[in-house]
Amino acid sequence: MRAPELLGRRWLNTGGAAVRLADLRGKVAVLDFWTFCCVNCLHVLDELRPLEREFADQLVLIGVHSPKFEHEADPVALEQAVERYAVHHPVLDDPELQTWGAYTARAWPTLVVIDPEGYVVGQFSGEGHSHGLEVLIRELLEEHRAKGTLRTGDGPYVAPEAPTTALRFPGKLAAVGDGSYLVSDTAHHQVVQLEADLETERARYGDGHLDSPHGVLVLPPDAARRLGYDALVADTVRHQVFSIRFSDGEIRVQAGTGEQLRERSGSGAALGQPLSTPWDLAWWIDRVVIAMAGTHQLWALHLAADPKDNSVAVLAGTSQEGLRDGDAHGAWLAQPSGLAASADGKKVWIADSETSALRSISLQDTGFRLDSYVGKGLFDFGHLDGPASEALLQHPLGVAELPDGSVAIADTYNGAIRRYDPAAGEVSTLATDLAEPSDLLVEDDPAGARLVVVESAAHRVVRVAIPVAAARVSGPALQTQRPVTRVTPGALRLSVDFVPPTGQKLDKRYGDPTQLTVSASPEGLLRNGAGAAQGLERTLELADDITEGVLHISVRAAACDGDPITGELPEHAACHVYQQDWGIPVSLVADGADRLELALRGTSAS
Repeated sequence: MRAPELLGRRWLNTGGAAVRLADLRGKVAVLDFWTFCCVNCLHVLDELRPLEREFADQLVLIGVHSPKFEHEADPVALEQAVERYAVHHPVLDDPELQTWGAYTARAWPTLVVIDPEGYVVGQFSGEGHSHGLEVLIRELLEEHRAKGTLRTGDGPYVAPEAPTTALRFPGKLAAVGDGSYLVSDTAHHQVVQLEADLETERARYGDGHLDSPHGVLVLPPDAARRLGYDALVADTVRHQVFSIRFSDGEIRVQAGTGEQLRERSGSGAALGQPLSTPWDLAWWIDRVVIAMAGTHQLWALHLAADPKDNSVAVLAGTSQEGLRDGDAHGAWLAQPSGLAASADGKKVWIADSETSALRSISLQDTGFRLDSYVGKGLFDFGHLDGPASEALLQHPLGVAELPDGSVAIADTYNGAIRRYDPAAGEVSTLATDLAEPSDLLVEDDPAGARLVVVESAAHRVVRVAIPVAAARVSGPALQTQRPVTRVTPGALRLSVDFVPPTGQKLDKRYGDPTQLTVSASPEGLLRNGAGAAQGLERTLELADDITEGVLHISVRAAACDGDPITGELPEHAACHVYQQDWGIPVSLVADGADRLELALRGTSAS
């Protein structure tokens, strides 16, 4: 089909100029539908960078920012995110989801390919499509070079002026024990040690070794003596955990290969195991707990004197994205981003950002268990205090236990510090008007305890008093706003389009290499067809007494590299896993569609 026009509130990275489809004619264009809370979207930004460089004068990348959370619709917050994540192509601000709807995007991230004549020729959902995208771009360039419809030259990108501050989008912090603090200076790609005044720098670590570090952990003294270093840092772009020795600034890899994990789980030697966007770290039961945001899991890292003997294992989560409690290995998380071990050592508190939830992992007689205290699911959020079962957060990134056993939460997208009181089962507000607080910890003071808070979007670390009486905020309960799909009650045929990239094919030698997992909110919406099964098509039966809800659909497909001439699969072919989760809001009406078609990787002839 002809590509619809690009419409939204404004453009970034263009010097203020609007970009029209006519401006892109003669070049291959890729639209990247993203939202800055989404870790999978951040992965895609990294996957696109090599293509931006290789095809600089023939390819135009356009980011279409279609927000999930209310805070992401703030134009200032979007400007900061474009800088924070080093987006070096034009970005369309699409807060009303105009362009999202015109291109029938259904998931973050979604990539749409437009050929030099202005036709949509491909759509990809999720991450991990860089190889297939590169193949398609090369095919389009060859075709349109032969047709004479290809042109080269500069694109519409205009670099903004680079601001300077001492810290730039700091992420996490940890107390060193001598009054100083270790802070991840994320956008400067370093870790800085700040004196007690929170401004004077004692040292910087990791120059040239780190790329967007977040979680920092100062080891207990006995562990530091045994291991020969003082701290750990989680690097979200290099997908590794590094150690830092304060005495000489030595940086060493302790976990991760530098490649992003594409499978759903991992265990074994830490230096031989890929990781996926480790976001925070906590010390618990003589192990390092890793918030593995990229796979929606918690991992455990065991540290040995020789890094070659370090090991990792999955601690919680199936990598299915969502909110499900119970046995840790069957539980669901959604981009866990903040960790804090409780003072009694019985649990680790978790800021589960994409479900806007406060959760914990604990060790029971039957094994590790995940529990939730605040939060309703992937698409429910707000700033609402009161009973924990009704309270709402908005994309929290940090958590800390207070001296009285209650929990302080860095409620990032609400710009607030919230408090959960386990004894009363209540949520209240300790502070507001902060600029994206991303982490916090408790600091003892002669006058009483106070909080040290990373105010990420203000590029600083500040102290916040803990008020004697917390406030009660009654903000609105909100849901992510996306176009609703009208479907008919009863039978609904679900199909997922997946076309392996040129040079790959589905490996059916050992059975069907595809799988669909389907569930619904509310559960009564889906009368038949729930669960996991092989195949990319399924008939669902929807209730006739429920008018609206959300279908949660996950898909996996494995394709392997075939012989370039025969297409046959070699015995030891390299294989690639493609996966995506969708949350599809549906309205059940008599004249609705009886088919729901989604694209994991779909292409059409140009």
